Amino acid sequence: MRGTKDRFRTAAALPLLILTASCVPPAGTPAPMPPPVASPAPTPAPVPRPSAPVRSDFTFRGMPEQGGVLIGQVPGGTRTLMLDGKAVPVAADGSFLIAFDRDAETGQHLVATLADGRAVERSLAVAAGSWRIEHINAPYRGSAASDAEFERRRPAELAQIAEARRTDHESNGWRQQFRWPVTGRLSGFFGSQRVYQGKPGSYHGGTDVAVPAGTPFVAPADGVVVLAAAAPFTLEGNLLIVDHGMGLNSAFLHCQRLDVKVGDRVVQGQRLGTVGRTGRATGPHMHWGLKWRDARLDPGKLAGPMGN
Repeated sequence: MRGTKDRFRTAAALPLLILTASCVPPAGTPAPMPPPVASPAPTPAPVPRPSAPVRSDFTFRGMPEQGGVLIGQVPGGTRTLMLDGKAVPVAADGSFLIAFDRDAETGQHLVATLADGRAVERSLAVAAGSWRIEHINAPYRGSAASDAEFERRRPAELAQIAEARRTDHESNGWRQQFRWPVTGRLSGFFGSQRVYQGKPGSYHGGTDVAVPAGTPFVAPADGVVVLAAAAPFTLEGNLLIVDHGMGLNSAFLHCQRLDVKVGDRVVQGQRLGTVGRTGRATGPHMHWGLKWRDARLDPGKLAGPMGN
């Protein structure tokens, strides 16, 4: 009986042994490989953005003419800029300003030296102006009581004007389209030769606009006040000078009253004072003069035709 039960257990266990043996790989058979892991797609290389072309020559706005102004852009990579051997400042964006006196030489030379040592040169043909003669019924010495008094006072006045113009302030007024500080009848023209009661004087360094005394005048462009006369000068009377940056400045002569002081920053269109007839003047008017370094400029070339 016992032998019969043992045979029965053995027979029942045999299928389990066979099933278990079938799940074991035979010796020498490699184990199945794990499923492949997908690798991340490669990041595409960035597409280079086209860079702005480098300027290989000068560009200009305006034309070279006596009494006029040129605003330009230097070639790319410019280190220094020279006009007839004198350094010209260049803004961070490559812009610059140059101007030409009423008596400027008709041929001038602009040279930009690049970072690699090369030079880009441009010859400028400066167009000549046409000037008139004006006879003025006012004494040459202006408001001075005598020629001797004029000779005594004038050097200190000129020194004060020169000192005011010596410092170049940070201002972008030179980039703006200038406007007339006051509008009215043009009574004196830039560049004209002046004769004072029969005595020849220097040429007229600005433009005169005849308006009633007390008429407000405004800033033609942004700038910094560098001179506001505490007392009338012999010729200029109550004088105001505003620096527009890059060596360009405006002078307002014969004022009745000044509403700003030295160091004030002014914006285009801001009231600066009122028109008068102080100094050497035959009647109330605004004398507006413009200067770049030592070059006297025609205000009409910057402000354009006057709109009354």
